[in-house]
Amino acid sequence: TLKLPLGDIQAEQFHQIADLARKYAGGRARITHQQNISLRWVPEAALYELWEELNRIGFGDAGHHEVTDVVSCPGTDSCKLGITASMGLARAVGQTLEDMNITDPLVRQMHVKMSGCPNGCGQHHIADIGFHGAAAKAPGGQVPAYELFLGGSYEGGDARIGLRTRTKIPAKRVPEAIKRLIGFYQERRADGELFKDFA
Repeated sequence: TLKLPLGDIQAEQFHQIADLARKYAGGRARITHQQNISLRWVPEAALYELWEELNRIGFGDAGHHEVTDVVSCPGTDSCKLGITASMGLARAVGQTLEDMNITDPLVRQMHVKMSGCPNGCGQHHIADIGFHGAAAKAPGGQVPAYELFLGGSYEGGDARIGLRTRTKIPAKRVPEAIKRLIGFYQERRADGELFKDFA
């Protein structure tokens, strides 16, 4: 599986991936619901060579389906229903998570997702930590904000809608909120306790 940050890919990279799919995966590729691309049936002997080719075109990074693989809908970038610019926030959150250099396996398996409005196209309601766009009152007027959801899940036959905290976090404070939530979880969890159960 190729990690496409926020599902973004350039036209020339699409052609390069198509070439690699023809060479290594029988000409087939799948777009995943996590905004990545999956190449199936690659022979084990060809994996290293494929990985080198993916590195050459910018898609060799590890971490797909982990905490740094943030999912977001387009928000106000292209959606008329969007309240907030969720793609921009997702980039900031992804960078914050990368900068944290997380090695804790229980944190690495968490999922962070956001939507630019309550409709849920970014799957925020089934994330360990999810956000949906809103507006909050501030001294100068309204500011973009996000409502917080905790403890959602969609894996291992344990589907759960996250708990809505009824908390609005100003968009600029969301990366700091992520750091604090993860730190709180690491400090207070029971041994081996998954975030969804902790929440």
